[in-house]
Amino acid sequence: MPSETEADDTAVEQAISCDPNVMSGTLVFAGTRVPVDALIDNILDNMSVDEFLENFPTVERWQVAAVLRVGARSLGSSMSVEPKGRQ
Repeated sequence: MPSETEADDTAVEQAISCDPNVMSGTLVFAGTRVPVDALIDNILDNMSVDEFLENFPTVERWQVAAVLRVGARSLGSSMSVEPKGRQ
């Protein structure tokens, strides 16, 4: 049985694609022309995932979840944050 990390990696590999013939190689949600950056930009503009999916109906919820899960894991593993009060 694959680990959670391996399952996340497989899901994100299926959720996104990068093809020089699609959007000049921009990272997009697989099977669409919707850049992954559009999700990040919309979230930063306080849009919910539901609103994003309404605005980009070719993107599926599992694709968004896979991207966010791997992004959160990557962020967590690359940052070393000291608790407040520690120097």
